Amino acid sequence: MDRLLSGRQVLVVEDEMLVLIMIEDMLADLGCESVTAAATVDQALAAIDAQIFDVAMLDMNLNGSNSYAVAEALGTHGVPFVFSTGYSGHDMRDGYRDHPVLKKPFTEKELAEVLTRLLSR
Repeated sequence: MDRLLSGRQVLVVEDEMLVLIMIEDMLADLGCESVTAAATVDQALAAIDAQIFDVAMLDMNLNGSNSYAVAEALGTHGVPFVFSTGYSGHDMRDGYRDHPVLKKPFTEKELAEVLTRLLSR
């Protein structure tokens, strides 16, 4: 399953340092080649303009701001993404309801499954 993740470039937009470290470790275990981290919308947008990503993971709430601007930029670049949240995810904005949501805390297996699904579309 995770062979599809081998060598991939991943953007992780997450403002909680411990959660970010956990996700980076999971992605490394899954064989991802490069993980670029962004803690704010501006950092994420700059990364999207500067690099090419195979897939991305977006925390829905970044220090009180939502990550929809990042989702829009990823969509423009054709990068598939998954939202992650510690909340219910029921407050998803129209236009994004079809995107997968990983509920925190999640396992490495759940992360691998959702990313593999996104990359195989």
